[in-house]
Amino acid sequence: MADKGWLGADLIFDLDGDHLPGVSDSDFPQMIDLVQEQAWRLWSEFLEPEFGFSEDHAQFTFSGHRGFHIHVREPKYLQLDSNARRQLVNYIRGQGVNVQDVMSGSESGWKSRVESGIEGVLLKLRAISDDSPEKSKLLTEQHEIMSQRIRHPDCSVKSCSKTKLRELAEQAQDEDRIQRLRNDFSLRVFPGNNTAIFWELVKGDSSVVLGNAGETDENVTVDIKRVIRWMGSLHGKSGLRVTEIPLNRLDPDASDAFDPLREAVVFRGNGSMKVELTMDDVTARISDTEVEGGTGDIFVVPESMATFLSLKGWGRVLST
Repeated sequence: MADKGWLGADLIFDLDGDHLPGVSDSDFPQMIDLVQEQAWRLWSEFLEPEFGFSEDHAQFTFSGHRGFHIHVREPKYLQLDSNARRQLVNYIRGQGVNVQDVMSGSESGWKSRVESGIEGVLLKLRAISDDSPEKSKLLTEQHEIMSQRIRHPDCSVKSCSKTKLRELAEQAQDEDRIQRLRNDFSLRVFPGNNTAIFWELVKGDSSVVLGNAGETDENVTVDIKRVIRWMGSLHGKSGLRVTEIPLNRLDPDASDAFDPLREAVVFRGNGSMKVELTMDDVTARISDTEVEGGTGDIFVVPESMATFLSLKGWGRVLST
């Protein structure tokens, strides 16, 4: 038999909630909501408008656990090697992207994200300066972002204390200063290195960096031999079904947005089970049943929730 050679592989984008900063896996509903939003943004802001991928050659699925997959099957992209696929991921992640240059250029997915990031950072800095109830939390959040950015190889800032961030927050109250920044993003409108700190905060803002909410797993995208979970199969860590989603229902703001914690449920028996939680700070929802509690709490729940809690390792079924 003649060797037909390599026929190509789906271009797969895997968004998973495993590395969400500030959101624990134990708050499962919130995690799923955030990852679904990022999957929608990945398609609507990048894959379709910037790369020209077509809905006709794409498949959108819930992974059955903590994420979503986007399969691109356009023939001209099936032959992309691992290096080309890695370049796509790097662009989406913003590696090497200069935010000031982006803002001075034409409309793009990155420009939209940076605009959101600028406004988000300004709002947080104002809240810190105004002594809002969220001041301490926001200050800690911004400090953590800077700590992460400082470790990044393209970061020009070497250190940034909370005192420095409070100083920047005060300076950000000057509307004339902010207007000059909006008119010319290349200006150093804050004293010292505070302008550089401001742009690092923008780079690290959750509205800018996809990795802050459902990271695009580079290993999956670049691996041309990766086997992805089979459609309709059950995930062993949740009991939920791998489910295909129409593109319009991937949009979390759609009137009929896909709800994986209802629509991917398989075990729908009418019986109830008594379950004891074996983990603290658990928040779960399966269909119409919600559980919130910690170690030792006992709930009587439907089979679907008992299955989910057991497979997650968050609870154990008690004998009746």
